[in-house]
Amino acid sequence: MNCVAIIPAGGAGRRMGGATPKQYLPLAGLPLLVHTLKAFRRSPLLSQILLAVPEEDIAQVRERIVEPFGLTGRVEVLAGGFERQDSVRNALMRVRADQEIVLVHDGVRPCLSEALIEKVIAAAEADGAAVVGVPVKDTLKAVTPEGWIARTVPREGLWAAQTPQAFRREILLTAFERAAAEGFYGTDEAALVERIGIPVRMIRGADQNIKVTTQADLLYAEVVLGSGDEDRFRV
Repeated sequence: MNCVAIIPAGGAGRRMGGATPKQYLPLAGLPLLVHTLKAFRRSPLLSQILLAVPEEDIAQVRERIVEPFGLTGRVEVLAGGFERQDSVRNALMRVRADQEIVLVHDGVRPCLSEALIEKVIAAAEADGAAVVGVPVKDTLKAVTPEGWIARTVPREGLWAAQTPQAFRREILLTAFERAAAEGFYGTDEAALVERIGIPVRMIRGADQNIKVTTQADLLYAEVVLGSGDEDRFRV
């Protein structure tokens, strides 16, 4: 099937600190975003990669991220929106009718394997909608606004959702159209699809497939990408 990836990369990186948005920070010798793009560039299943960035960043992303690292061709840089969901919607409007499966992946989730991309595409082909994730390992506590533990939440059946998330194009389009009409913003694409009554398959992701949000995450990603371990992305 003809597949396309949408990569929103417009975050300001406030939790990271510093003046440089986290998607442009150096990681294992390259800008962080380059690692993410290269993971998708390696997959023969993808015909196109739509990279959504702040409009004011488009020129420098082309000049400093896409062109110097051999990412031209399949990577198209376009303007994102105010929220992540707006950025994905802008890119989704550029997806062609012949591109049957649409993947959405966080720009700051660089520790991604080709095998995981293949797994989520296969699941979306079979079931229409699929998300990668990992079972929650920590004990979960519901806490009051004053800082007191209200109860312990059973973790059985709870998973932490990751990306990529993959959907048949018509399913994702319908979900975004409904969300826009109703003014609804979700935390991920699966939440929008769930709202229109479409079941979403959860498949096992990888613990290493982290979203870089803090300095500690950046250090961990450096270790993963620089380890040289062929099994570091085991799924």
